[in-house]
Amino acid sequence: MPHMRSLVLPLWITVAAAQGNALGFSVFTAPGAFPTSLYRSYYNDPTVTTAQPQPIISDPVTHQVYPYWLTNPETIPKNDTWEPHELPPTASPSQIADAALQQILEVITNPIFGTNTCSRCQAALSIAKIVALAAPSEGPGLAVRLCEALEASADCGSEYGQYSLGATITQVAAFADVGGYDGQAICAYYAGLCPVPATSPLNLTSWFAKPKPNSLPATRQATGERMKVLHLSDLHIDPRYMVGSEANCTTGLCCRAGGMAASNTSSIPAPWFGSYLCDSPLSLVAATLQSIPVLTGTQDSPFNWTIYTGDLLSHDAFNELSREYTLYTETVVYDLMKRMLNTGPVYAVLGNHDTYMTAMSSPYNIGGGFEGQFNWDYEHLAALWELEGWIGPESAQQARTNYAAYSVQRQDGLRIVTLNTEFWYTQNAYNYINLSSSDNSGMLRFLTDELQAAEDAGDRAWILGHVPSGYDTADPISNPTNLFYQIVDRYSPHVIAGVFFGHTHKDQLHLFYANNGTVMNAETALAVAWLGPSVTPLTDYNAGFRVYEVDSGTFEVLDSYTWYADVNSFPGLDGQAAYGPEFQFEYSARDIYGSAVPDWGPNDPLNATWWHRVTEAMESDSALVETYTKLMTKSSVKTPPCTGSCINQTICAIRSGSASILIENCS
Repeated sequence: MPHMRSLVLPLWITVAAAQGNALGFSVFTAPGAFPTSLYRSYYNDPTVTTAQPQPIISDPVTHQVYPYWLTNPETIPKNDTWEPHELPPTASPSQIADAALQQILEVITNPIFGTNTCSRCQAALSIAKIVALAAPSEGPGLAVRLCEALEASADCGSEYGQYSLGATITQVAAFADVGGYDGQAICAYYAGLCPVPATSPLNLTSWFAKPKPNSLPATRQATGERMKVLHLSDLHIDPRYMVGSEANCTTGLCCRAGGMAASNTSSIPAPWFGSYLCDSPLSLVAATLQSIPVLTGTQDSPFNWTIYTGDLLSHDAFNELSREYTLYTETVVYDLMKRMLNTGPVYAVLGNHDTYMTAMSSPYNIGGGFEGQFNWDYEHLAALWELEGWIGPESAQQARTNYAAYSVQRQDGLRIVTLNTEFWYTQNAYNYINLSSSDNSGMLRFLTDELQAAEDAGDRAWILGHVPSGYDTADPISNPTNLFYQIVDRYSPHVIAGVFFGHTHKDQLHLFYANNGTVMNAETALAVAWLGPSVTPLTDYNAGFRVYEVDSGTFEVLDSYTWYADVNSFPGLDGQAAYGPEFQFEYSARDIYGSAVPDWGPNDPLNATWWHRVTEAMESDSALVETYTKLMTKSSVKTPPCTGSCINQTICAIRSGSASILIENCS
């Protein structure tokens, strides 16, 4: 089969309205027919509108052709039994005895233990630890039996068995301090049986190579030249999307074969272009990428660069995923970006759904022979990014050996530093090994060293990640995000020009302040984190993307523009091939919030000071909060009103750049 990169893609487009903003057209209607020239061959007939296209994909790194059964919606595998699911080594009798004694003593002496649910949870973990050390092959079975006894899942075998989370849980039980801080965190975040443990104290005496300068170095001067930067996030392409299946299902990911609607709700057939409880079909991804050049005026001139803040894969259950499915999705999505967008270099990060098992990345110091158990993914991503010409050999090698995180020192004075934020994500079970250290993986050590190098060189820096460090207590963990906050404080505002995340599927932001946010005002505001909107409609959001105008000298954001497609209109596009989704301009941040900061110049950056003043205006005018929450979902018809306590909680979340501050101020 010829290599897929050899194809030439002829795209046709329909412009549905005149130019209406500074960047491009305000409205674009994508074709209803799928652009079949995207691929040379298909497993099915892509010309019809009743089944999603199934292109035949060849991996440019491995040179394998991905089989049809991998994405055929009729044959979703229920268990990945053909790949290794590693278990930790069996411990010696002396190790078992030592570990048992240590955990028993901690159970006896830890003051939090008693007759409450938290103590019972940690005691159970201590017993599980002994099993994990003495008989690791029994770990997954124990997890399944415990799940069944507690009626914790409708399908315990699929969720906790050997071919899903069982092996991961066994590894964590073997290596974590389950009777101490790690165990309390596990019981808090995974079971809700313990209070979230207090943030561990930080000793930063030797963390930073140099203290923050008393007089900050002269900042780079603004040029007045505006660059265009595309921000894409959370495509969540679903190659198993099945047109006509249930889009209003009761469990799992909808728009899949076999889904059922609840007895008291109406059945909704899955539309060709997607639905609110489903991930993105290939047709929606293609329509989005067709629309971007027209709407942003980049058909002939490229973006200066593009950032992709993670999550390529669909939200499948653990037992329906595999390494091969992960590699397939990475290959498809990055190839489409390269061929359909005038992107400039794309700086991409690993999302929590971009690993297998989902959300899992283990530290290199885990021991037991598991140091490189996720390297297959990091190596494939690094190879793809280098193959596309987005990063050089040095950055690619860094990504291979640094959890897919890397740094790029651009020639224009900007340093891009990417992070694997799974190391502060609550659902990464490996974070509960030596959690009190705050940086067991070394990811934040890497970030600090890169920012120090940027400071020494007089560079500015953009930090890219997936899971935000604050805003929502369900996702970030206190200890590592607390350390991240101190790092941002140390290198802001003179080095860090912007922080960018994804993950929430919403259009949001949060702020960082000096001195760990002890005083939050316009003078202490240091940095802003921009949370990019998702393409996937899941859950109840419209599909969207964002573009920044960035000063070429300071690399600060001067304005941001968001476009969206109304997912509620997608059912009306079925049964015809003339018209696809209409993407329309939603708002400019400067235009919609600018009246709240009337003395801000037209070329002044939308920095943390500006955004803090916007939050001050929100405190006196709740209508601004209502506007913000409506825009969060890209103007979805499903957006609930924000009234009462929602108003203060929203403002508090914007001002919380770490889970630690969020828990302290907003709970």
